[in-house]
This record gives sequence, structure tokens and C-alpha cells, in this order.
Amino acid sequence: MSDLISIQKKLLPDVLAVMQKRYQILRSIYFAEPVGRRTLAGMLGMSERVLRGEVEFLKTQGLIDIKSSGMTVTQEGLVVFRDLESAMNQLSGLHSIENQLAEVLNIQKCLVVQGDSDVTPWVREEMGRVAVKQLDLALTEKRNIIAIMGGSTMAAFADTMPSDFAKGRELLFVPGRGGIGEDLDNQANTICDRIATKTGTKHGVLYVPEQLGEEAYRSLLKEPAIQEGLRLVQSANAIVHGVGDALTMAKRRHTSEDVIQKITERKAVGEAFGYYFNEQGEVVHKVSTFGLQFEDLAKIPHIIAIAGGSSKAKAIKSYMKSAPKNTILVTDEGAANMLLKGSNTLLK
Repeated sequence: MSDLISIQKKLLPDVLAVMQKRYQILRSIYFAEPVGRRTLAGMLGMSERVLRGEVEFLKTQGLIDIKSSGMTVTQEGLVVFRDLESAMNQLSGLHSIENQLAEVLNIQKCLVVQGDSDVTPWVREEMGRVAVKQLDLALTEKRNIIAIMGGSTMAAFADTMPSDFAKGRELLFVPGRGGIGEDLDNQANTICDRIATKTGTKHGVLYVPEQLGEEAYRSLLKEPAIQEGLRLVQSANAIVHGVGDALTMAKRRHTSEDVIQKITERKAVGEAFGYYFNEQGEVVHKVSTFGLQFEDLAKIPHIIAIAGGSSKAKAIKSYMKSAPKNTILVTDEGAANMLLKGSNTLLK
């Protein structure tokens, strides 16, 4: 395939340019459907006049439907879209970016989707779909326990989970942390419940506050139900988690002003598992959380991190300096380009 594309670039560059443009239109319709022409033109930075001709072509080919509610991708269009993905990623240089990024971050693998989720929110959905595919490939055992962390990115991951994901496997989804106190839809417990309901599998619960004072924390650790929940989480053979911006996560957790001042003074930029990291990857603050601890990751064979958006580049970089080497990062072009652009300085 790569040889053929190289030849086409030389002999038929105009054809490849047209194919890339139509692929981008098809991809944008799929993630934004139903979508009107004016909205789509704005998303693509294309004039409505040019776009009109392209969508009429796609409709004639049976790849999209155009109704009063907006444009949608047909089943045939979805097949074409999926079949073109690998070739289009190669044409856009994404495969090269993925390899460079994995080397720079010193982790097992990086997967980069087109776009910047800071600018185009549905790119987050695409990252979720890629992460689901990677998890599917990783779960080769008959019985699996998958730890799921909380957050908006993880909620998008749950939304892309297909109903047939189990495929004869016995799966148990467990929350990687407590979450009472944060937005209900983004709690790990809620996300596990949604995934289990969609896939017809089982899920565990960990209904405890995500962070507590030291005395209350130690007291709850003695509770049998809490101990059982933690035992399940710590026996997970796979985990899917996000990486957060330090200050954003601290405020989302209603962290005290004293702690916010502390992590600000210590220049924290990234957060994961209750650990706050500075740009050098050093832990500058840790909160007592119920669930997986950073050191528990060493025992988990399959680790998938999902984080994207150019604004997340420093957070991703700071966490990946300490992340297990078997981590697979699913990110987007916005974050990837920022990381590679600063690779000579930020990642030294």
C-alpha cells in the first residue's frame, strides 16, 4: 500500500488531493451528523459553493444522505470511510508522527487521530473509538478485569463502546477510583455502569469520595466493602485512563485554596491518579484517593492513556516521563504536534 501511494503521489497528485478532501468531508459528516452545509463548511474552512459540489458527488455515490435535518453518512459511506482511514493517515503523515512520538515519550505505542479536540470536540469521540479498538486487541484472555478512570475523555470512550465488545469474553469493568463529589456523568462508577449496560457485561462499584482527610481515609480503608472494591481494582489486567491539566483537575475536585497555591508554586502541569507532576515529571503533590495508585500500574500489563488537545501537551509530557513503558497513548494532532515541536526542549 505504501509503495502504491508513493507512486500515486508522483503520477496522480491531483487525484490524491481530491481523495483526501472527500475523505475529510465524509469524516466530518460522520462525526457531526446530522449536519447542515453551512456548519460543515465552517468546520472544514471551505466555501459553501465548493462544498455543495462535493456533497452532491458523495450523495450520487450513495455515501451520504441529505435531508432537511442535515447530512448523514450511509452504511456504504461508513465502510468507505473506515477502509480509507489507514491510507489517509499515511498520506497525512500520521504514521510517521505516531512513531516519532512513541520514541520521544519512550512508551510502547502512540496512536494519533486527525484534528485538535480543543478546537473540534468530536475529535475526542474519535480518540475514544481508537482506544476501544486497542483495548479489544489487548484483551486476549477469556476473563478480564478492566479498570476505568473518570473524566470527560473517559465518558467519550464509553460512548463509543460497541454493544458486541465482549465477543464471548467474560469482562468485569471496575472504577479505578472513587468519585462522589464530581460531575455524575464523569464519575468512574457511572462510566463503568454505562459500559457494562451497553455491552451486557458486569461492573463493580466504589462509592466513596475521591479524596478525604487522612483520618477518614484510614478509617474507610478498614471497611470490608471498600477492601473488596479495592481488591478488584488492584487485580485488573487492563486500565484505560486520562491525563489532566493540573489546575483544571484541582479545581474540578474542589481542592482547597492552600493546595491549589501549593501546586501552583511547585509548577504542576499534569495530573493522573491523584498525583500532580511538574514539567520534569517530578511528583510535586499527591492526594489520598480511593482506588488505583500510581505504583499499582507496574502490575498491569495493558495500559491505555487517552489525552488530546494542544492545551494538554505539557500535561501529557509531564505524566509520560513517569508512565510505565508499556503505556499506549491515544492522542490527537493538536497535542502530538505541540509535543514534537517542543521535543528538543520540553522532553529533555
